[in-house]
Amino acid sequence: MNDEAVHARRWWTLGVLCLSLVIVTVGNSSLTVAIPTLSEDLHATTSQLQWAVAGYSLVFAGLLFTAGAIGDRFGRKGALQLGLVGFFVAALLATASTEMWQIIASRALMGACAAFIMPSTLSILVNVFGPHERTKAIAIWAGVAGGAGALGPLASGWLLGHFWYGSVFLVNIPLVLIALVFGAFLVPPSRDPEEAKLDLVGAGLSIVGISAVVYGLIQAPDVGWTNAEPLTAFALGVIALAAFVWWESRVDEPMLDMKYFRNPAFSAGTAGLTLVFLSMFGVMFLFTQYFQLILGYSPLSAAVRFLPIAPIMMIVAPLTPRISARFGSNRTVAAGMTLVSVGFLLFSLMEVDTGYPYVLGCMLVLISGIALTMSP
Repeated sequence: MNDEAVHARRWWTLGVLCLSLVIVTVGNSSLTVAIPTLSEDLHATTSQLQWAVAGYSLVFAGLLFTAGAIGDRFGRKGALQLGLVGFFVAALLATASTEMWQIIASRALMGACAAFIMPSTLSILVNVFGPHERTKAIAIWAGVAGGAGALGPLASGWLLGHFWYGSVFLVNIPLVLIALVFGAFLVPPSRDPEEAKLDLVGAGLSIVGISAVVYGLIQAPDVGWTNAEPLTAFALGVIALAAFVWWESRVDEPMLDMKYFRNPAFSAGTAGLTLVFLSMFGVMFLFTQYFQLILGYSPLSAAVRFLPIAPIMMIVAPLTPRISARFGSNRTVAAGMTLVSVGFLLFSLMEVDTGYPYVLGCMLVLISGIALTMSP
């Protein structure tokens, strides 16, 4: 595909990339409304339910750096397609699962495949769009990511109301097929022009470090923050990540160039984006359970309560380039993080019997802040 064809099809390419990102986001969020159903139908323990949800995030986070580096080295389109095919297989396996360990294993495989999909979409986007259009494209990409988080539970809630628990994993199957078919001729091949060697030591350290930290965060609320298990995981994670930073600072062809973090704007933006994604998925997981177990909503009714997230993300996120151009990226991100903080403060004032209108107001503030923070 020549440069003129790539440029002419760039917005269609963005559509495929956004659809692929929807698959990752929906895959992460679609199971949340099924937790009470799994507990009842499969007699799942609390620990099993936690790992069914967290297994995806743990593997995804642990492999994200490495999978992105593999895509840069051997081809981003190939990494994207590999991830989509693997996700398709994992979804089918999860659909046919009859035991909790099978669901947990399938979710972990989905997370591994998602780690190949997500960084490839952003790398291809940056490669396809020039500097003058890149900010707008990234804003659309980010808005779709946030909005899709609300659509996954909605689709899953409807399926749970009509079919068995395994049907929630069918949500992504048609999306994967569409992304594979259209991506085959709309997504151009690309790779890192420098063709750096794959940093195996850095990859190993990043996998161990991130996985250990995420594992500690998952286990700590269940066994206690002062328990030896999460503390050991945190210690291992910190040591591995410190070794990763040391190694990446000295190797000739690093997987992640530490020089980028000397730029305060880059460091602050990376930290802010990380916190924003954690906030968004954490809120959805918590309030899905709150709506069903405390307020007594059905899976579909609980999912409907998240619908305001989608239009806010899809409207506000694409507008942030204009807002940033007028007020500056620093002020825009600061305003977004302020709204996120206010949203969490309002959430902290909730009582057990707090109704949905208050939750909706908190959610509108939080999601508006997330939308402002994600794009600049």
